[in-house]
Amino acid sequence: MVGRRQVMNFRVRAQQLDRAEGALGNTAVLDIGVQDTGPDGGRWALAVRGVDVAAMSADDLILLWTVRGAPHLYRRADVGKVAAAVEPFSDADAGRRIYDAAKPLKAAGIGILAALDELAAHMRAIVTEPTVKGDVSRRLAEVMPAPYLRFCRPCDATHLYEMPFRLAAVRAGLELQLDTSPPVLQRTAQFKKAAAPDDRFDLIRAYLRLLGPATPKHVADYLDAPVKDVKARWPEDVVEVVVGGEVRSLLAADEEALESADATATRLLGPYDLFLQAKDRATLVPGAAHAKELWPVLGRPGAVLVDGELVGTWRPRKSGKTFKVAVQPWQALSATTRNDIIEQAERLAAYRAVPLTGVEFA
Repeated sequence: MVGRRQVMNFRVRAQQLDRAEGALGNTAVLDIGVQDTGPDGGRWALAVRGVDVAAMSADDLILLWTVRGAPHLYRRADVGKVAAAVEPFSDADAGRRIYDAAKPLKAAGIGILAALDELAAHMRAIVTEPTVKGDVSRRLAEVMPAPYLRFCRPCDATHLYEMPFRLAAVRAGLELQLDTSPPVLQRTAQFKKAAAPDDRFDLIRAYLRLLGPATPKHVADYLDAPVKDVKARWPEDVVEVVVGGEVRSLLAADEEALESADATATRLLGPYDLFLQAKDRATLVPGAAHAKELWPVLGRPGAVLVDGELVGTWRPRKSGKTFKVAVQPWQALSATTRNDIIEQAERLAAYRAVPLTGVEFA
């Protein structure tokens, strides 16, 4: 039996959220990928784990469309192994990951993995220099047959389906330029996909290492993969633990860390921080009302993490030259905790390169 709080402490420690400083090479979340969505996205997630993002070189990181088609940051040196790790497990898995785009391909007798390879070949031929996503899509629509295309009513135009486009980009050896909107695609220099990912980048093992203990369904939901495919690749070196009456798995090497984990740190987590991406949301936030506030359909807030517990949400309030952080606590906060939150808000303002004009506690 493992208590919920112990699981939370384990994840804080595993994800290095209690770390004062660290380098990219030993930042564990970069093994699974750091989602880069919104102004407080990937690099803020690194900053709250002690990385000096201001000192990073532009070539240290690479931005790729990978898990769930979302943009994720990785170490550039790892790109070949990452490309192997994010490969769909099977044709059925690939079909699951591209959602409604699979139906016309299947109807035409086209295998999903074969379709992604075909699309990747055309994408690489088109992107010989940095190219805006819309231009790549337009040129692809001119050469790809009907099963790859859909009519977009708002645009009154025919486009590629979005998810095959995104998942084929890595196969094509294409990356996203940082800080571009609309996205700009470019070739990755000296790109070569590894024959297979090693244990460090294997997505199932990485999930267990950073978001465990977990079930195959938790991992499948995170990857948008079929549970059957995840179960077929489930690691053998795991131990079973019971969390809230549910049997889950943990890598055997992490059993001692789970038992001894403690967490003492205050952090303002971005809306898509890995800590909040765990698929056992009731473990993270037991209360239904608080869960609804943290994960709305649109416009996610960030989360306030204090000593291994999520204690509220936060949102940036920027108007002209003023920048405030609005905090919605879920419980009474001590004066010390409030001061720690203000300190983290100052850190966020420095990251955004704007002066902090206040922290508002609802």
